[in-house]
Amino acid sequence: MGRRPVSALPRAVDDTAPGARAAHEGILRRQSARESAARTYARALPIVPVRARGLTIEGADGRRYLDCLSGAGALALGHNHPVVLEAIRKVLDSGAPLNVLDLATPVKDTFITELFRTLPPGLTDRARVRFCGPAGSDAVETACALVRAATGRTGLIAFAGASHGRTAGAPDASAGVHDVRVARLPYPQDYRCPFGVGGERGADLAARWTESVLDDAGPGTALPAGMIIEPVQGEGGVIPAPDAWLRRMRQLTADRSVPLIADEIQTGVGRTGAFWAVEHSGVTPDVMVLSKAIGGSLPLAVVVYRDDLDVPEPGAPADTFRGNQLAMAAGTATLTHVRENHLAERAATLGARMLRQLQGLAGEFPCVGDVRGRGLMIGVEFVDPEGAAGRAGRVGEAAGGPHPAAPELAAAVQRECLRRGLIVGLGGRHASVVRLLPPLTITDEQAAAVQDRLADAVRAAARCPGGEAAEPYTP
Repeated sequence: MGRRPVSALPRAVDDTAPGARAAHEGILRRQSARESAARTYARALPIVPVRARGLTIEGADGRRYLDCLSGAGALALGHNHPVVLEAIRKVLDSGAPLNVLDLATPVKDTFITELFRTLPPGLTDRARVRFCGPAGSDAVETACALVRAATGRTGLIAFAGASHGRTAGAPDASAGVHDVRVARLPYPQDYRCPFGVGGERGADLAARWTESVLDDAGPGTALPAGMIIEPVQGEGGVIPAPDAWLRRMRQLTADRSVPLIADEIQTGVGRTGAFWAVEHSGVTPDVMVLSKAIGGSLPLAVVVYRDDLDVPEPGAPADTFRGNQLAMAAGTATLTHVRENHLAERAATLGARMLRQLQGLAGEFPCVGDVRGRGLMIGVEFVDPEGAAGRAGRVGEAAGGPHPAAPELAAAVQRECLRRGLIVGLGGRHASVVRLLPPLTITDEQAAAVQDRLADAVRAAARCPGGEAAEPYTP
């Protein structure tokens, strides 16, 4: 991958006044003393954001960063986009109520109209929408309860590596949890194929396994209430589902009257290069769970589903914050801007270019095992090139397959990125994947700066994998 000198990159750090630095450090100390040990992003990213616009964040200490975390994918338009701010101001200035439970309002009506305009073909004409709140976990909980009520069944099929939320029911379908109500099946991938073959053959074996589970109904065994899939596993390490495999899942579930739930919480609203990630495969799910970007940076969660699944649910919870008018207004502005400005198509083009260029890292650094993604959802997996290789992961891959995951190295790369003014996330089954989720509004120049800073961070971390800074950094 080509590289410009670090000195040619946009400045990552401004001159910092002593007072600003002291205020910054004081806030971080108080956070450490007063907040719970459950902090995640704050531990890896010791910054104090005070201003932000688009891709850029400015910290309390005066440092500037390029933000490729984007609120874990919630900021489709980046920070404080003008159309989002204007939509919020309009509601505030109108005197409209900000929380109305599930009452009808002009703001909600406009949001639903715009949302339906974007839905995959085949779902719009039969869709119902249910607001729950305010997080993606709530949407997953609601979707699971919905299909259980509609089918009268209880079981679910989910997939290894999945991440569907943090509330009581959502983790049932996520990786690392074993619940009798959830069957967790192999999710196909090339690099670490669960069958050791990768490619079409690996995806076919995964589909056959799923089919056998669905058809293995003995006495007292019923079909599941639903199947839940991420079209691209995000927290699982940025693993796109093969389109042909996803079509087979749709066919298998349709043939057996098992509702298919698409978790588009992180992949939706143009992130993967289509408005909804299921559109890459031409699949129309029965249920879609939506959050993150649909609220335009504010909390909002929605379930969209086929009308024949709309049955009363005895004792169904009535969420207090399902009528967030500011989030609906911000969400409408975001959906409209993405649609009218063809930002999904832009994400497909720019994302493919970034992916090709970043894949050059694998040729330059043996510690880069794989670079993958779809649209502006990109992951770089780090490995220990000195560790014993496992079984083959791809057809045609050298005997021995991929090397062991290197989470410490990935964390070191994240730290080196932060020193260079670049914010990235971590994910994957072993937290060994550096994840890029830039806003869809990122410019070509900004994309080049992101790539350069990441490449330079990898170079520095590879020289000193133990975690300390490899060398003084001068922006």
